[in-house]
Amino acid sequence: MSPSTAENPRPPRAPDFVLTLDELRAVSAFNVACAEQVIDLFEQAHPTDARPRAALNAARAFVRGGSRSNEQRVAALAAHRAAKGAEPPAAHAAMAAGDAAASAYLHPLADGAQVGHILRGPAHCVLAQQRRAVEPLTRPDAIENVLGYVTAQVIEVLLRYPRVRHRGREIASVMGELDARLRRDSTRGPQ
Repeated sequence: MSPSTAENPRPPRAPDFVLTLDELRAVSAFNVACAEQVIDLFEQAHPTDARPRAALNAARAFVRGGSRSNEQRVAALAAHRAAKGAEPPAAHAAMAAGDAAASAYLHPLADGAQVGHILRGPAHCVLAQQRRAVEPLTRPDAIENVLGYVTAQVIEVLLRYPRVRHRGREIASVMGELDARLRRDSTRGPQ
């Protein structure tokens, strides 16, 4: 062992893997389906702010066969900025739209932070549905609603990544619930 290795030990790097465009599109389609359920909550509260809708449209273009481009990145950041000026549930709706656009950039790194590209948008959808003024859903019902949009391909992609780590923030908690549920249900097989 060289002196530099002894002084700066690095943990072993998790192996990387390959993600196909079809897999990326499946993850983005899941995020788009979730965001579409709540985008109206932002648009009703902020009718002149089109940033979250633009993010959703950029994500939808990728899902329909368009290329990953700077359009998704720029639109995602703009929708996230729109969320900062909004109150829940509109803020969660804007975040879900931004995360739908950002999901096109899921990286094939076995890193727990990448799970956010799969589950953060759907988790924001859960929180938006819980906090909406008209007919709010309980968290279990909102989670069931979101899980109705998951495909087997999305679950296969999720299982390549480490589990979500709870960090005390509400969004991380919901992501953890979604992650645990999808992993648990994947071991049961078809019902």
